[in-house]
This record gives sequence, C-alpha cells and structure tokens, in this order.
Amino acid sequence: LGRCLTRRRRRSGLDKMVMLKLQKRLAASVLKCGKRKVWLDPNEVNEISMANSRQNIRKLIKDGFVIKKPVKIHSRARTRKLLEAKRKGRHMGPGKRRGTREARLPTKVMWMRRMRVLRRLLRKYRDAKKIDKHLYHDLYMKAKGNVFKNKRVLMEHIHKAKAEKAREKLVTDQIEARRIRNKTLREKKLARADERRKEMVSGGATEAAEAAPAPAAKRAESKKEKGSSDAKKPKKEKKGSS
Repeated sequence: LGRCLTRRRRRSGLDKMVMLKLQKRLAASVLKCGKRKVWLDPNEVNEISMANSRQNIRKLIKDGFVIKKPVKIHSRARTRKLLEAKRKGRHMGPGKRRGTREARLPTKVMWMRRMRVLRRLLRKYRDAKKIDKHLYHDLYMKAKGNVFKNKRVLMEHIHKAKAEKAREKLVTDQIEARRIRNKTLREKKLARADERRKEMVSGGATEAAEAAPAPAAKRAESKKEKGSSDAKKPKKEKKGSS
C-alpha cells in the first residue's frame, strides 16, 4: 500500500514541491517577526522561490506575495466579566478559597495601606494650610498609635479639633480683650483720681494762702467792734454811791 502511494505521488508531481525555508527566513528578518508569522502566497510559489536576497523579498512584500500575519487576539472579555462578578462577591465562597485569612490578605499589608492613606491625607491638609505643623504632628502620632480606623474618622477628628481650637482661640481673645479693657479702665480711673487729688491739693493751697491774713484782720475788726460796743453801753452806778 505504501509503495502504491509513493508511486501515485511521483506520478502526480507532489514530490516536486519547492522548499521555501530560505525565503521564509529572509522574510521574517525583513518583517521583524517570527517565521511562523510569515505567510507566503501558495499561488506564487515559483516567483517566491526565485527570491534569494532581502531586496527581492522586499519587492515580494510590496507586491503582496509575502505578508506578515496579524497578531492573534487573546480576548479578556470573559476575564473582565469574572473579575467584575468577583468584585460583587461572587465566586468567593468557602469552596473557592485557598490559604488562610492571613495568607490571602496579611494584616501587615492592611496596616500599610491604612497608614499610607492617613498620612497622605495629613500631608495634603498640611500643604493646603488646613492644619498647622503642630496639629499635623499630633495627628501623625495618633495615626501611628492606631487611633483612627479609616480616613472618615480622621477627617471628623480634624474638623472637631479645628472647631475646638477656634473656640479656645475665641475664648482667649475675649479674655485678653476683657483684660485690656479692664486695664485701660483702671488706668483711666487712677488718672482721674490723680487729677482730683492734684486739684484738691492745689485748691487747698490757694484757700490757705487766701485765709492766711484773715485772722489778724478779724482780730482788729473784733477789737473795734468790742470797743464800740463798750462805748455804747451805759455805765452802771454803784449801789453804794447812792
């Protein structure tokens, strides 16, 4: 049977097929791809077999007898569909899990992710002047001490801290304003008291200066009045003279 087949092939001329290994190698070199990506036109075998240089191969490529096969598409549509379902929690039951909880998602990785999120938020707030460097350092150390569970808790804490700080500043400003007002009032009161004291001292001095010659004049006037009163009084007769 085998001999019969070989005879038939010889008669039909199938054993006279042309070897195009050289042309395929040169075409792969020119097209910059692998030999398995080179397509040679089977209808132009004789013309292709005559090409024994890269220049001839370039001419065949230009004529369309040698073509670079397109890249086979490896579709990721099914993979994307599966990943989207996994994000919703499908295909993640106990039967699909391999490895312990710590092996699947280590606590250290979770800690690093949380710290990076919190520190990135603090750095952004500090650069935007929403928090000062003192509050930044305080919150940084608290984040390191596992005070904040997530970013939302940290933001709420920042808002509360800023409100508390503003309230304390308002109270201190009010106290300072009250202290300054009381100080100015006290100074004004002392100034008025000094002026009043000075006026009293100056007024007493003038009154004393005016009242200094008055007693002598009064004494003279009193003596005159006394003399005149004595002159007006009738002399009393002695009882024994009658």
